Amino acid sequence: MSRSQHNPQSFDDSKDLRVNERSDWHTIKSLWPYIWRSKYRVMFAFVALTLAKLSNLGIPVILKKIIDGMTPNPTVQTALIVPIALLIAYGALRISMTMFNELREIVFFRVSENAARTVSLQVFNTLHNLSLKFHLSRQTGGLTRDIERGTRGVRTLIGFSFMTIVPTLIEMFMVLGFLWAKYDVVFVGITAAALICYIAYTVGITEWRTQYRKRMNEMDSKANQKAVDSLLNFETVKYFNNEQFEAMRYDQGLKQFRNAAIQSQNSLSLLNFGQQMIISIALIVILWYTTQGVVAGHLTLGDLVLVNTLMLQLYVPLNFLGVMYRELKQSLVDVDKMFTLLHSSPDVTDAVDAVDLHMAQGKIEFKHVNFSYNQNRQILHDVSFTVAPNTTTAIVGKSGAGKSTLSRLLFRFYDINSGEVLIDGQNIAHITQSSLRRAIGIVPQDTVLFNDSLGYNIQYGRPDASMDEVRAAATAAHLDDFLSRLPEGLETAVGERGLKISGGEKQRVAIARTLLKGTPILIFDEATSALDSHAEKAIQSAFDEAAQNHTTLIVAHRLSTIIHADQILVMDAGRIVERGTHGELLAQNGTYAAMWAAQQDE
Repeated sequence: MSRSQHNPQSFDDSKDLRVNERSDWHTIKSLWPYIWRSKYRVMFAFVALTLAKLSNLGIPVILKKIIDGMTPNPTVQTALIVPIALLIAYGALRISMTMFNELREIVFFRVSENAARTVSLQVFNTLHNLSLKFHLSRQTGGLTRDIERGTRGVRTLIGFSFMTIVPTLIEMFMVLGFLWAKYDVVFVGITAAALICYIAYTVGITEWRTQYRKRMNEMDSKANQKAVDSLLNFETVKYFNNEQFEAMRYDQGLKQFRNAAIQSQNSLSLLNFGQQMIISIALIVILWYTTQGVVAGHLTLGDLVLVNTLMLQLYVPLNFLGVMYRELKQSLVDVDKMFTLLHSSPDVTDAVDAVDLHMAQGKIEFKHVNFSYNQNRQILHDVSFTVAPNTTTAIVGKSGAGKSTLSRLLFRFYDINSGEVLIDGQNIAHITQSSLRRAIGIVPQDTVLFNDSLGYNIQYGRPDASMDEVRAAATAAHLDDFLSRLPEGLETAVGERGLKISGGEKQRVAIARTLLKGTPILIFDEATSALDSHAEKAIQSAFDEAAQNHTTLIVAHRLSTIIHADQILVMDAGRIVERGTHGELLAQNGTYAAMWAAQQDE
């Protein structure tokens, strides 16, 4: 098929990373403990909020007294004393309102930031604790965007709730109470009716609009997934000249996002228009009723100003109720997604009575191990073998024979279906994963480096190691010649996934990192697959030195690298079909001998 016939839709992954949505109250309940950890700050902020609203309510009351005090023929004493005292009180109340509001924000801002930080850190730790199965099936772009939105949602949810929603509710009840105590019940009825209509209309329309916001988020995540995936695999994109194809796939997501955004904006206009209609009608009715009282003589001009100011003070924050409610609903959705990740349970967990691994000799045993990644495809069939302490065991076989699966099971990335995996007689299912992985070092077949310096990537094996130890590990991995050619030495940046250096250099860095970790058990999983013959011989000497005082497991394809092994296991279709030393296996003239002959011919 020609490139012009590419249909991006055919490659569209319709399986989004979805989570089960819970109720809003469930989400709030999950978030509340993070807020209440700073309960004294919360209580202090609430007191400051109440005082700010009392000051705000007193401002129009003082303004009414000022206006009522300004009679057409005031005495000199009244003109000089009464208005000045009231003006001072008016100014004091405005200053008090501002002061208490700012004090509330200063005190409470730390609460929201601490909550966001704590939740984000726990989600980060949870993601690292989830099993390899989760990380192999995740969509990095969408996942990172969900976490980003969730963290922002925590700040928005706490900020809007305590900085806007709660203050508006407090002010609403204060105004209704003041109108009830000071004026006719009609004032309370008009105001309450307007508030009920306003809130009901806002909630109803916003609930209807939520579908468009959700759709926008879904399209945003999908577009981001495609963009991140394409950029991470930019070499493949260039190899196949598919830049335009990738742009079409990305633009498809952007178009869907645009359509959802347009629908969301149109519904927002409808919401804003309806809100202003309700507010305007309520203001007209209540001001008309107040002016009738002024004309009748039982209300003053000060009362007219007071009622108008109270209504404006009340309706100004209500103007943003639609936006606030929408953002709160969206924040609840975003936070719920993050909490769903936070409450995700890993497939592999420590047993309740798990203890730390006690390393004595470093003996490894696989006893009748059966394992499958899924029910339809079994990988290992009754695998049993022993790696004696301070010896080297090599595992060879065709691709897909199950060689690398053994190293993953030894790290306990997966739990086996049946059988036992033992280290020094301790079943790894009964020891903590952390202590298990501290005892094992691995050089993987596919080495991926952090986008940092060479020194950082080597030191990652043991972050508290000194630079002298880092250099010693680099020397042991035969990186000296390579480093001598670099102007910046260990400070040389390796780029995204280590793509600035060759495959062989990446594997040497991985070897240095593992040697620096200094574990009693070493695993080399096709560790020389990216090296040429000359470099392989040099690295092999490093392997021999490292294996002298370690229990070593080598997964290899090239048989020339493992002829020194104390034991060689030959796997085929998930079973061990032969075992012995290099010489013994050649003498058997079986599968291993055929593999050796084929590689010698090559």
